[in-house]
Amino acid sequence: MNNDTNKTIVRRFFEAMNAGDVPSIVDAYAEDGCLQTKGNTLISGTFTRKQISQTAGRIFEVFPDGIHFEILDMIAEGEKVAVEATSKGRHASGQIYSNDYHFLFEFRDGELVQLKEYMDTERVTDILCGGQRPEA
Repeated sequence: MNNDTNKTIVRRFFEAMNAGDVPSIVDAYAEDGCLQTKGNTLISGTFTRKQISQTAGRIFEVFPDGIHFEILDMIAEGEKVAVEATSKGRHASGQIYSNDYHFLFEFRDGELVQLKEYMDTERVTDILCGGQRPEA
């Protein structure tokens, strides 16, 4: 795929995230695709397409009014697209959750084989995890 095609796929991925469209999010991944959420939080780890399919809806359940991602910058080279983004939404706790991200998308034949998500893990712990941390 060319750089413009991969960037278009990434834009559609974020549109699906903003719409809470779990089937479209899952469909973006190759059968052997995965998401790596970086850091040491309760939601960090590597997740297969099947796991994403089973759990992605929970993300949107904790944002009753939705969560909105905004792409600030994007660059593509070869089969990779790097994205700088922000998010904002009202968490079920009533707190406003916002974060800054770097996403690295890696494609194969137009399908997402790996998505690495880097963010402010303290914000994740404070709001999404209710201040709880993984056991040492």
